[in-house]
Amino acid sequence: MNNVKSEKLDSILRDLNSFVVAFSGGVDSSFLLHRAASLNLKNVLGVTIRTPYIPVREIKDAVAFTSTHGIKHSIINLPFPETIRDNPPERCYLCKKALFTELVSFAGKNGYGFVVDGTNADDTRDYRPGLRALAELSVRSPLLEAGLTKSDIREMSHESGLPDWDKPAMACLLTRIPYNTTINEQMINMIDEAESFLLMKGFPGTRVRMHGDLARIECPPAYFALLIHSPERELITDYFKKLGFRYVSLDLEGYRTGSFNELKTRL
Repeated sequence: MNNVKSEKLDSILRDLNSFVVAFSGGVDSSFLLHRAASLNLKNVLGVTIRTPYIPVREIKDAVAFTSTHGIKHSIINLPFPETIRDNPPERCYLCKKALFTELVSFAGKNGYGFVVDGTNADDTRDYRPGLRALAELSVRSPLLEAGLTKSDIREMSHESGLPDWDKPAMACLLTRIPYNTTINEQMINMIDEAESFLLMKGFPGTRVRMHGDLARIECPPAYFALLIHSPERELITDYFKKLGFRYVSLDLEGYRTGSFNELKTRL
């Protein structure tokens, strides 16, 4: 089945021929950009948008990836869009609209025919209001169009020798904050540094959700015992408190995508 999907993806990319890839440094956009480069398409560029709420480590990963593979890459710096300052429920739509409007403008000014992104077939199964913004801006999603799921992409990335094929998913830091909460840069920095510390301590794929001065750690259940009994527990607690959190808690439901959407659904 992957061969069929792979051939369809290649056909789509060849037909597009000239495009900008919205490149976050995650598994999906990395695979897409690498695939386009492997087809020797000459007019392809990876573009990463750097905003205050994108984890610093993601920007570094994007730069390292394109440098390693010799792929053309640009970074666009954007300030915090004021339309999402209060983290409204339609945040993802407003954010995608702002970011991809900039990408579409950039592509047009620099002679690229299309903007494409790494949306895959699994993304349509979750609450993804940002997809509406992509449709309104005529952004193409080749992985989705080819029917590729996250599992397909990880498998094909592994086969292609990409080292980050099993990299945990990473969403923007605004997803760590409840809807209808006014956001400032200090909050974002606290979350980014807290998650980076957990990653350094050996807990990849872990989220830190912020509820005022309380940090709610969401991690894969396999980490529960380590976090509770590890000699690192006090170090983690102390570090979080130095960042500005008063309370540090472990969510016994574990990590799940979009946990703040669960509350929104109940309301």
